[in-house]
Formats: sequence, structure tokens, C-alpha cells
Amino acid sequence: MKEYTIASLASVCVVVVLDRILKTGLMRRAEFWGLMAVMFGFKLVFNGYLTWRPIVLYGERFYLNIRFGTIPLEDFLFAFSMISLTVILWEFARTHFLSH
Repeated sequence: MKEYTIASLASVCVVVVLDRILKTGLMRRAEFWGLMAVMFGFKLVFNGYLTWRPIVLYGERFYLNIRFGTIPLEDFLFAFSMISLTVILWEFARTHFLSH
């Protein structure tokens, strides 16, 4: 079973749904996609180094083995989810709790 693939896809689904539930509108903002571009750029450099060396190894039975350079696709999905979740929660807190 491809556990890393399933977990990373599920995490993307959760943050997209959470963005809608909390009505932050994050996924519709150009600034957000600019942030993702910057994040992916740094990910290519730093995660690329870790997987090229190889300092970080992946069990092939846990992921699809689709890579961008040396980085598994699932790493990009998981990074998207982590950063998106953080920004969604920040935006929700900012508009509901910090604006008063």
C-alpha cells in the first residue's frame, strides 16, 4: 500500500476543504500561489540536496516513485498541506480574533 501517497493526498483534501469551511478564500488569492512558488523553489534546493546525497531515503512501497529531480511528488503535496494549513489558520485567527 502507498501510505505516504494516501496521507499526502488526504492532507491536501483536508486543507482545501478547511479553506472552504473557514471561508478564508486563501486558494483564490494570487499572493498565496506566489508563496507556494517561493516554497517550492526552496524545496527544490533543500529537499533536493537531502534526497540527492542521499541523506533522506524513501521506502518504495510507500509512495508512487514519481519524482521531480530527486524529490518524491508526495513531498510537494505534504509541504503544500503544511504551509496551507498554517496560513489558513493564521488568516482565520487574524480575521476572527485579532482584528478587535
